[in-house]
Amino acid sequence: MPLSFAEFIRQAVHSPPLAVTFLLCLAVLLVNGWTDAPNAIAGAVVTGALPFRMAVLLAAGCNVLGVLCVTAVNASVAETIYSIAVFEGGPPAALTALCAAMTAIVLWAGLAWWFGIPTSESHALVAGLSGAAIALEGGLSCVRWDSWGKVLLGLILSAAAGSWAGRWAERGLLSVKWKNRTFLLSQIPGAAGTAFFHGAQDGQKFLGVFLLGTALAQGRADEQTFPIPFWLMVLCALFMALGTLMGGRRIIDKVGREMVTLGPREGLAADLGSILCLLTATVLGLPVSTTHTRTAALLGVGCAAGTPVDWRVAGSVALAWLLTFPGCMAIGYWMSRLYLALFLP
Repeated sequence: MPLSFAEFIRQAVHSPPLAVTFLLCLAVLLVNGWTDAPNAIAGAVVTGALPFRMAVLLAAGCNVLGVLCVTAVNASVAETIYSIAVFEGGPPAALTALCAAMTAIVLWAGLAWWFGIPTSESHALVAGLSGAAIALEGGLSCVRWDSWGKVLLGLILSAAAGSWAGRWAERGLLSVKWKNRTFLLSQIPGAAGTAFFHGAQDGQKFLGVFLLGTALAQGRADEQTFPIPFWLMVLCALFMALGTLMGGRRIIDKVGREMVTLGPREGLAADLGSILCLLTATVLGLPVSTTHTRTAALLGVGCAAGTPVDWRVAGSVALAWLLTFPGCMAIGYWMSRLYLALFLP
C-alpha cells in the first residue's frame, strides 16, 4: 500500500534525519531542474525557435508530465536507484549517511553550474549514495554491483547511442526539403519531448531516494516500498519544474553555442536523437544520464552536418563526466564520515 502523506509527515516528525533527507532531496531536485533540464531546450533557444522564458516554461511543464505519466506505469528506474547500495548500522546511522550523500550531490552540482558544465546529477546521485554507504559498517560490500552494472551500461548507451542517434537523425533530415521556419516550428514539440523524458528519467531517480529514506527510517532496506504514492510524484515533479524555471542560460550557451553551432535542422535532429535514446532507456529501466544523452546527440549532429565543433569545450565536458563518479563518491564518503562523527559520536 502506498505511503500516505500524513504517515510520511508523522515519520518525519519523529525522525529528524528523515526530515533533513527529505529537504535535501527537494534541494537536489531543484538543482537538477536548474542545471540538467536546460539541456533539453538548448537547441530550441539557440536557433530562435523559442525565446528563453517560453522555452523554460515549456520544459517545466513537460518535466511534470514526464514524472507523472511514466512513473505511474513503469517505476523500474526508481527501483534501480533504490537498490544501488545497502545502508547498514541502524536507522540513525543509515539516514545520516543518506543526508551526506544528498549534500555531496548539491555541492557537486553547484560547482558544475558555476563553471557552466552540464554534469549528470544522475551519476552524482549513484556515486554519492555509494560513497556514503561505504562509510558505514559494511564498507565496499554495501555496494550492489548488479545495480551499478545497469548504471554503467546506461553510461555507455547514453554516450554511444546518443551520438549515433544524433548522426542518424541529421542524415535523415538532410533529405527533407523543409523551409527553415518549418524546422523551427518542429523544434517546439522536439524540445517538449526531450523535457518530458528528462522528467521521466531524473524524477524517478529521486523518487527512489525518497522511498529509500522512509524505508531506512523504519529500520529496513527491502524493496517492498513500491508502488510510488501519487503525492510524492507530484511533489518531485513540481520541485524539478521550479528548478527549471530558475533558468540555466550558462549551460545552454555552453552546449548550444560554444560546443557546437546549431541551425534549425540540426536542432531538430538533436531533439529526435535524444528522444529516441531516452525513450528506449526508460522502457528498459536503465538510469541513463539525460545530460550525457543530449550532449552526445548534439556532438553527433555537429559531426554529421559538418558544422564546427569546439573539441576543447567538449573535452572539458567529458572530463567533468569522468570526474563525477570518483569525485562524488569521495565527497559522499567523507561527508558521511563527518556527519557520523558530528551527530552520532
